[in-house]
Amino acid sequence: MLTGGPLDVLTGDYLAELTMLILGRDRLKNPDLGYAKTFLKQLEEGLGLAHDRGVRIVTNAGGLNPAGLAAAVRALAAKVGVPVSVAHVEGDDLMPYGQDALTANAYLGGAGITACLRAGADVVVTGRVTDAALVSGPAAWWFDWGPQDYDRLAGAVVAGHVLECGTQATGGNYSFFTRYDVSRPGFPLAEIAEDGSSVITKHSGTGGAVTVGTVTAQLLYETQGVRYLGPDVTARLDTVRLSAADTDRVAISGVRGEAPPGTLKAGVTRIGGWRNEVVFVLTGLDVEAKAALVRAQLAGLLAGVSSAEWTLARTDHEDAETQEAASALLRLVVRDPSPDRVGRPLTSAAIELALASYPGFHVTAPPAAAQPYGVFTATAVATDAVPHTAVLPDGTRLPVPAARSQAPAARSQAPAAPLPDTGAGDPGQREPAPPGAPPGQGPGPAGPPPPATAAHRAGATRRVALGRILGARSGDKGGDANVGVWAESGPAWEWAREALTVEAFKALLPETAPLEVTRHELPNLRALNFTVTGLLGDGVASGHRFDPQAKALGEWLRARHLDVPAHLLPRGGGGPDSPTPAPEGTR
Repeated sequence: MLTGGPLDVLTGDYLAELTMLILGRDRLKNPDLGYAKTFLKQLEEGLGLAHDRGVRIVTNAGGLNPAGLAAAVRALAAKVGVPVSVAHVEGDDLMPYGQDALTANAYLGGAGITACLRAGADVVVTGRVTDAALVSGPAAWWFDWGPQDYDRLAGAVVAGHVLECGTQATGGNYSFFTRYDVSRPGFPLAEIAEDGSSVITKHSGTGGAVTVGTVTAQLLYETQGVRYLGPDVTARLDTVRLSAADTDRVAISGVRGEAPPGTLKAGVTRIGGWRNEVVFVLTGLDVEAKAALVRAQLAGLLAGVSSAEWTLARTDHEDAETQEAASALLRLVVRDPSPDRVGRPLTSAAIELALASYPGFHVTAPPAAAQPYGVFTATAVATDAVPHTAVLPDGTRLPVPAARSQAPAARSQAPAAPLPDTGAGDPGQREPAPPGAPPGQGPGPAGPPPPATAAHRAGATRRVALGRILGARSGDKGGDANVGVWAESGPAWEWAREALTVEAFKALLPETAPLEVTRHELPNLRALNFTVTGLLGDGVASGHRFDPQAKALGEWLRARHLDVPAHLLPRGGGGPDSPTPAPEGTR
């Protein structure tokens, strides 16, 4: 990023929910740690380049100890002989917090970053801020926006959301990846204008692609609803408009902002207990009977364990030409508050069945000791209760005023046709549904899906994989999962809007059937966003699910078969090997 082309601010996002748990355990071992050590290794190579080119660096790598990382950056700068001024943002750490909390951090906004840059900082280190704040904070500094410039701030927040996962906006993890060379995608950058609009692009000569589709995919990633609630502004995702400005250039415009809520999201991690697992390989015939035998043989041993989950993955093929293709996997995951009940004695006992169980008995790994697992929960804290503080390069501690939750009289123009808005963005808060609202719907005039057009009802259909006409991107928010689905043409969007109801979604993904699923419409993006409450239990660090972060949930949905109007399918009839057209136009 520093050598590939012009740049004003380089940002780095290091903090996933799981990362906070890892940093919390690091801090237990050494109170001077708690920050992302890899940042220092990267900075040793890049600090001189950034200084020579006048590039500011803004990162949340401070984690649980932004002051400690800021001091380490100063020491590194002295070591390599680069004269830089360093500031940091703190106040997000809420510890001590409740019983058994390992970490507790509020998600701060970008105002502290803005204050540090205004004071002349070359490097700004933060703790837990929203991912988008790494972009909106510098944008507010550059253009001298005020706290009530909601539309401008919202535009920068949307740009920040597109950038936050790096190459996911340039072809990484993209449903239609076969259209492009994504073997080494370049990182995205945002050219932000004074009015808050932006262009997403990448340095010339880098791999991957920036298209309306790749940007749409990232916009749908890990969001919940049309109101993307943030500490500085609420961005209306239903107002976002995308258009292809040129090759590898996508313009974002029309973003409207509203006042932020009066609370901040707080992420809390705890050590939830101890876990262990054994994976048995079942080969050839009688797979179900072999699985039943193992379960029966271990039933007595598992009787005193708090949680024992069995999963049989039928990866076996009939009359297979390789042994691996003839085998299924039976996975046992155990959890307990005590490491003794799920430790080496339990896994050793499972292995000791080898000569007295099903034919062909073997496992994928030797017996192992129990490992601690974490639990992530999100709650809300009053904005005024969090001491957001910018520590300037000269050591001055500058309190950052809390953003007001009430909009001024001349608030931003609302979209002409409001949509259901039950979700929240990075801050992870939810707007309550009004009394009497039907399940799965939030406030706003939801109503039934639009009636099918004659073009939908007439003509032949083909039973094909949904992904032949729709893209998807999925991810996790604590224990919840989200799946964003988008269409590339108007007719495909109209069909998807009618066909992909909550009931259809649950039927296609049976694991979600007993859970609460909420659907949100984003017509400007030709997209639907589904939030699945509780699919991931207590979050990624505790999950026993095959895909604990729901990263492939959208691809599973795309692989399910549905009756699709033939006229919507690409040439060749939409069979498994048919190419998909690429109408990457204005949206």
